[in-house]
Amino acid sequence: MAGGEPTHTPVEASLRSSAGVLELREVTKRYSRDSPPAVDGLSLTVPAGEVCVLIGPSGCGKTTALKMINRLIEPTAGEILIDGHSVRERNPAKLRREIGYVIQQVGLLPHLTVFANVATVPRLLGWEKERIRVRVRELLELIGLDPDEFSGRYPAQLSGGQQQRVGLARALAGDPPVMLMDEPFSAVDPITRERLQNDFLRLHRAVPKTVVFVSHDIDEAVKMADRIAVMREGHLVQYAPPSELLAHPADEFVADFVGADRALKSLSLTRVEEIELIPPPLVRRGEPVERVRARIERGEIVPVADHLLVADEDDHPLDWLPVPRLEALQAIPSVEPGGAEPVIDQVTTLRDALSALFEANAAYGAVVDEDGRCIGLVGAAEIAAGLRQAGTMGSGPAPATSHAPATLGGSRPAAGADG
Repeated sequence: MAGGEPTHTPVEASLRSSAGVLELREVTKRYSRDSPPAVDGLSLTVPAGEVCVLIGPSGCGKTTALKMINRLIEPTAGEILIDGHSVRERNPAKLRREIGYVIQQVGLLPHLTVFANVATVPRLLGWEKERIRVRVRELLELIGLDPDEFSGRYPAQLSGGQQQRVGLARALAGDPPVMLMDEPFSAVDPITRERLQNDFLRLHRAVPKTVVFVSHDIDEAVKMADRIAVMREGHLVQYAPPSELLAHPADEFVADFVGADRALKSLSLTRVEEIELIPPPLVRRGEPVERVRARIERGEIVPVADHLLVADEDDHPLDWLPVPRLEALQAIPSVEPGGAEPVIDQVTTLRDALSALFEANAAYGAVVDEDGRCIGLVGAAEIAAGLRQAGTMGSGPAPATSHAPATLGGSRPAAGADG
């Protein structure tokens, strides 16, 4: 509220904590005197609460650099500091308990329940049982897993995406100032990967940490990072925010690594929640048609491409309903979910949103918040207008947002829109 302290949900308020400043100063790793260094004079600073993605070709030293931060690999030379304190001054085992770590294969202990896996580090740190219980429940809620349903399950009883979420919760459980993530989403299918990326972005907002994230995917780096460190043969070639990296690659190697479609990749710099959306023409299943017509006449809802969007009692989008069908109805029909695809998370990048529209052959996608409630519609025109407003498509006026039945590939507002 204006003039007062910001308000947060109870879970967010209790989980909010400080993040540390991470500094690497001329860090070098040489495995033998006769071999070239795996990492050579790496210097960079990750401000508190930011995500740094290390990226580069295989063998460039990015994973070695990551593992030197928690001393899984000992540096040959240089200094690594967290909040001004050298990691070399710390006992390696204690240091690792205080740095979150997420790996590609998750690494959950198969003989322990979800609760016990998440509670591992707090127990090692000597937390009291009640504090552990509260922390684990809060984190499970935050990653979208009901504590009452999932606490007693074992890793084998979880999907790959659920296991990765539990891995994130475990990495955060000890309230670390720094988190290390080594290609955490590369072992899952593309759909699950996008969902996990969005889950992580939302989680990072609620529990901001300083994160070093290794990736081999430049699109993932652009989406996830506040800063990207491009490495080659153990050297840091460029360290910059994604927008700067795309607009001004340091040399030909970076330009080639980023790819020729840098303009297309710029779509990943803006999220759907940052652009102006079309108000959704929501009607609830079971709602009398007479009331719906009155709402349309009063301008409370404006059909899009002569369609209304049917939602449940919690505003979760279900299916599209053509306005002419109202003639034969007394009430909005009870429909099953799935007809409103694509349903687009508000933290989705414009690139992923545009891809979802084309894949669904849809003119519009229903945008939902973290609770799955529809908060607006997005189409190609809204994406273009948002990009122009952000200045990523050059100068010139933004195209007017239209509610006319423009479509992608001749489609209706969404697949199955004719009910």
